[in-house]
Amino acid sequence: MFGNIGKMMKLASEMKTRLPEMKAKLESSQYTCDAGGGAVSATVNGKMMLTSLKIDPKVLTDGDVEMLEDLVKAAVSAAQTKAADAAAEAMKELTGGMELPPGLGI
Repeated sequence: MFGNIGKMMKLASEMKTRLPEMKAKLESSQYTCDAGGGAVSATVNGKMMLTSLKIDPKVLTDGDVEMLEDLVKAAVSAAQTKAADAAAEAMKELTGGMELPPGLGI
């Protein structure tokens, strides 16, 4: 019984020192994905904020705004998912795979 508590206390201590460094690293990271075979490319940072959006001018020639909107949403969503997955993986590494209660993560 006390072994689990000891393990949790050790983990909490490690997290306290390593978490700020990990957060800073993740927040400064950039995650890029594209949609439509590269027609639209979106980049988000570790805070899930859009930092760059590139649209191939060829997409604009046919005037299909709805398709362009879908491509932008798909690229941004994929980049945000990539960033969230990186944060989850970093947290898993930090905790040794132990699940944390909501609100205690990154």
